[in-house]
Amino acid sequence: MHTIWLSGAEWFAVLRIGLGLWWLESWRHKDKKTWFAGGGITWAAGIAAEHRWPPVRTSFERLVKPRPRLMAYLVAYAELALGLGLIVGFLTPIALVAGAVLNLIYLVLMIHDWAEQGQNLMMALVSVTGLLAVSWQSWSLDGALGLFLR
Repeated sequence: MHTIWLSGAEWFAVLRIGLGLWWLESWRHKDKKTWFAGGGITWAAGIAAEHRWPPVRTSFERLVKPRPRLMAYLVAYAELALGLGLIVGFLTPIALVAGAVLNLIYLVLMIHDWAEQGQNLMMALVSVTGLLAVSWQSWSLDGALGLFLR
């Protein structure tokens, strides 16, 4: 593939690193004190309680709401791990799949909010593109260590 300036594999690495920075920003901008006290989960519980799809309400009530502190830590540190993993290219295919799943969960929960839908759809699209383009070929620990060869 001929491109301007970088190779195709390097452009996909740029896309992967950019996605990692986006995840890192999702982690960084959280008010950690409020978030880890359950504030983020409390906010999401209000959205889930009025969700138009009953399975979403039920799933949130059974899985997330009874464990607000655990879920707050799980979400925050998943975003941090995704960001760091994608930036350095470590366990990249796993991070790309996990990121796409997390974005789809966010998308389904926030189905009524067009701004959130756009961000989560775009991040999921970049994840799938990075996965299918084998974006860990360039500028990654996976490539340096010989993990996940094509």
